[in-house]
Amino acid sequence: MEWAKLRSTARYNLATSGMVALPLTELGVEIGQLEINGPSGYGYEALLRKIVDRYSVPQESIVSTIGTSMGNYLALAATTEPGDEILVERPNYEPLLSTARYLGLTIENFQRRNNFAIDLADLERQITPRTRVIVITNLHNPSGAFCSDSTLREVAALARKGGAYVLVDEVYREMLFESRPQSAFHIDPERFLITNSLTKAYGLSGLRCGWVLAPPDVARRMWRINDLHGATFVHPGELLSVIAFEQLGQISARMKALLDTNRKLLREFLTARDDLDCYWPEYGTIVFPRLRRGSAEQFCELLRMRFETSVVPGRFFDCPDRFRIGVGAPTETIRESLHQLGKGLDAFADVTMASSSRRSS
Repeated sequence: MEWAKLRSTARYNLATSGMVALPLTELGVEIGQLEINGPSGYGYEALLRKIVDRYSVPQESIVSTIGTSMGNYLALAATTEPGDEILVERPNYEPLLSTARYLGLTIENFQRRNNFAIDLADLERQITPRTRVIVITNLHNPSGAFCSDSTLREVAALARKGGAYVLVDEVYREMLFESRPQSAFHIDPERFLITNSLTKAYGLSGLRCGWVLAPPDVARRMWRINDLHGATFVHPGELLSVIAFEQLGQISARMKALLDTNRKLLREFLTARDDLDCYWPEYGTIVFPRLRRGSAEQFCELLRMRFETSVVPGRFFDCPDRFRIGVGAPTETIRESLHQLGKGLDAFADVTMASSSRRSS
């Protein structure tokens, strides 16, 4: 997160994973619809009802949070004690690991292998009686791979044997842009902890509207833990979030059209390159290519310094030979940024070839 906040920005930015920010004016809000102060209980009723209606879950299983990252923190904090073991997919999302370390947890890994699918056999091998939570992102961050319900049912069955929970960060799943979105929570409401928000798919990061779906007893524990961190929510944000939920149909259509256009540009770019290996996900803003030659870390540095272009180095996902590209920005920005990325790849190929020639001579 420090890198994202302080060192990821560039004139040509392919480092962000969410959709372009939606201006407040697009929500058509008048000042009379907002108030500074509101109820101070456990969740704003009108907002909780919107989540109930959209995801078809009981209200006692919902915890509202300040974004998905806080949801991930609360979910782990409510289901573990220091020294407990969790199993996290690899490649993985670094802030999830940092959260686990902060909570004093022992981190083990299971693999995503071909096309970044979950290796169920490896997962089964890694589960021990100490495993408290299995951690997954869906869509997978950083590859964008979609995990099917059938696979998640098998994960749930493995977790159930040892009494573990399954934490699924579904914030990128919203990029399927379904009017009635599905959730792994319905596979096993006693086993799954689901985190989500309005941030990535809808350009509404500034609202910080997130939530967790969890068994009621776990949800109650999360509310109590959150009393230590953010006991009272920002009420104008809650009111704006309710308004945003009422307009998600229109917002989804707008963002989907933009993303469809940008994904076409990205696929054309990747198809034309012979210096990258890349799995193409069916949904989402991100891809996670591997350089066929040379150091991805050195390439990211060259790209930023010489071509004013930013991508996310693979070291943040435990894959230093790769980098992540995101295409949620305005189309002209993406077009220009991909052009710069191509120039950077060409220049890096020349540098790599010259270095190889010097070593062989």
